[in-house]
Amino acid sequence: MQGFRLTRRRLLVTAGSGVLGLTVLNTVTGCSAEEKPAPAGASTGTGDWRRVDLSFVSAYLLVRGGEVAVVDLGTAGSAESIGAALTAAGAGWDAVKHIVVTHKHADHAGGLASVRPQASAATLYAGAADAPAIDPAVKPVQDGDEVFGLRIIGTPGHTAGHVSVFDPSTGVLVAGDALRTTGGLAGSDPQYTEDAAGAAASVRKLAGLDVRTILPGHGDPLTTGAADALRKLADSLPAG
Repeated sequence: MQGFRLTRRRLLVTAGSGVLGLTVLNTVTGCSAEEKPAPAGASTGTGDWRRVDLSFVSAYLLVRGGEVAVVDLGTAGSAESIGAALTAAGAGWDAVKHIVVTHKHADHAGGLASVRPQASAATLYAGAADAPAIDPAVKPVQDGDEVFGLRIIGTPGHTAGHVSVFDPSTGVLVAGDALRTTGGLAGSDPQYTEDAAGAAASVRKLAGLDVRTILPGHGDPLTTGAADALRKLADSLPAG
């Protein structure tokens, strides 16, 4: 990367009628001498969480206590944008100790080849059913496991081994492709879903959590009324 720009604005994150926190939205845009439009690393602070905007898909960073967890890695070659977001957060690759990949699809796991040499101290996690398709070094996780204080939620449907990541301390849900916000809150995109009934069941499962913020793989974070929107979505789905 030849340079990056950092812009900042204030973001009020609310949960119901109460205020979850006043955070700062930092946008790190990868740029070169030719001002190419691409890969943008945008970090959205939600508690200790930051979004890395990789154009049509997002990765997320949790910076806490001098360590970093990364959830999803975007497409091939995303290490540059993730690295820029780490720099903007005041961290570096050496602080990355945990990487959770929500599922095996290339727009979420494809960045592994470029990230792994940078984050050599990190343990890589993924759902047990998807892990073999991602990398032999992946440590399989199951529903209810804990990584860095984060709860692994088994959310099969989009893929058999899809997992979401829930942060009980902030109510942040990193949903991978179990949820999307590209046109309002919705479940897994049917055209890329292995098991529609399973995906619907996973939405209903997520609706039972104390969610305050939804960080989807595709679309913008939902920081206001997330719990109500998720419950309404779950109620709208056919019973399994």
